[in-house]
Amino acid sequence: AIQLAALSGPPRGSDDLYRYIWDGRVQAAGIDPYRYVPAATQLTRLRDPFLWPANGHYCVAAGQGAAGSGPPAGSGAAAGSGALSPGCTRINRPTVHTIYPPVAEAYFTGVYELSPPGSGSVPIQAGAALFAIATTVLLLSGLRSLGRDPRLAVLWAWCPAVGLEAGNNAHVDVLAAFLTAAALLALARPGGRRRTLGGGVLLGLAIATKITPVLVLPALLRRRPVAVVTAAAGAIAAVYLPHLLAVGRGVIGFLPGYLAQDGYNSGSRFRLLSLVIPGSLATLAAVAVLTAVGLAVLRHGDPDRPWRGAVVMTGTALAVTTPWITWYSLLLVVLVALDGRAEWLALAAARYLTPLHALPHVTLVQPGRIGYGSALALVAAVSLARRRRQRTSVPASGRPAVSRPRGDLPPARRPETCVTLMKPSP
Repeated sequence: AIQLAALSGPPRGSDDLYRYIWDGRVQAAGIDPYRYVPAATQLTRLRDPFLWPANGHYCVAAGQGAAGSGPPAGSGAAAGSGALSPGCTRINRPTVHTIYPPVAEAYFTGVYELSPPGSGSVPIQAGAALFAIATTVLLLSGLRSLGRDPRLAVLWAWCPAVGLEAGNNAHVDVLAAFLTAAALLALARPGGRRRTLGGGVLLGLAIATKITPVLVLPALLRRRPVAVVTAAAGAIAAVYLPHLLAVGRGVIGFLPGYLAQDGYNSGSRFRLLSLVIPGSLATLAAVAVLTAVGLAVLRHGDPDRPWRGAVVMTGTALAVTTPWITWYSLLLVVLVALDGRAEWLALAAARYLTPLHALPHVTLVQPGRIGYGSALALVAAVSLARRRRQRTSVPASGRPAVSRPRGDLPPARRPETCVTLMKPSP
């Protein structure tokens, strides 16, 4: 119901889905999506009034050069990709190459091929809504099969961020979350090499959808790390190879420019770290913090519960990088649904509490720092309270209680025990 309500209207928080539709159309036309920028003259024939209306928000003037559209030397990209055709469009950054990895591009193409002509943004929104629902079904089934409480799935299914960023804004992060959850559920149980390789392939496909699932990798390396890494790397290489042969290093797309534009190179984007470490040193500090947390997860993580370390790693990454983009939190939300520690959802809500566009008659000073700082404080306070409660929980017998992580179903009573208790005495 939440997803149906979300896709009942146009996107309200992002215009990324218009790039999704365009990339799918370009690839369906037999053109590699990494070869040309949307405004390139070579793609003019693919324009339509929906994506290229006269009153589009993003306009390219006659004679304007493409920002970063020239292919790297030796990349194999077609010559003349810097020539732009004037016009206005709904597609953001029409003068730069796409940033999305190959599995995302394949998803865009599949949705485009299945979309009726003139259907606008509804098909790509419906695709994201279906993957959100599929993730709920996966959680219900996976949690039950592991002996955990399947009701934890509501932490994903009922989360407002999932409705807003999947069914409404149609962000591809929902596909990455689905593949990541599938990988974690496959690798959480000890099994043969086939299960391990399958889980590694799923993780590789998740990373090749959106780079952020790489954050869960330290939590998955406690069991058969070589097989997991080999399978993941093989899947990534397989989906990148066709594009690499077509455009060479052009497959990197706008990623370096995006990181620089958002202030990660200069350190200005690290809102919390920059309070104590100024300038570009904040970038080095961020790398150091994430490396330390990753090593701690790798050393102390539970291979039977990899989502526990994955929540810590992903939540720490959000607290360190403090992104203004709200849909990055979908990965954390699905991990919290697997783990059950709901306090980490505060980091997913941080940017909604301090919106990019100020609320009417409300002025917040340093909204990013307020949002992420408050969320981090809440996570720390609840985590400390939970640990203290577990340490002081002693039954009447005086013996330490056997703690069972929240969300686990109690073990079933052995039938033979009941028989023994009921046996009459001689």
